[in-house]
Amino acid sequence: MIEQPTEITLHQQSLALEIAFADGTRYHLPYEFLRVYSPSAEVRGHGPGQEILQAGKQDVNVLGVEPVGSYAMKIVFDDGHDSGLYTWEYLRHLGSSQHTLWQEYLRQLETAGESRQPHH
Repeated sequence: MIEQPTEITLHQQSLALEIAFADGTRYHLPYEFLRVYSPSAEVRGHGPGQEILQAGKQDVNVLGVEPVGSYAMKIVFDDGHDSGLYTWEYLRHLGSSQHTLWQEYLRQLETAGESRQPHH
């Protein structure tokens, strides 16, 4: 079982969530990264190959986080998205695989002809 984080900090200046665990592991996860890798069905789809590419999320902000039991948290984004349950295990996965996942996301955006910039 993954232990609960010892610290969760929202950095509104750098638009990142900092999460720390008892073993000393600490991750700095940008809001945009958390948003595009939301574990919600609206982003992930309902099965492999049904993922929906999230574009234009560069400036997304977090309004708050809400604990869900002792195993997860819900992140409320300012674009109205709040249906993803981020388990501690999933947040650890995002942190440890952050570079690889980010490169994959940028590659998918490029392939789709999309941008991180919000559409105005």
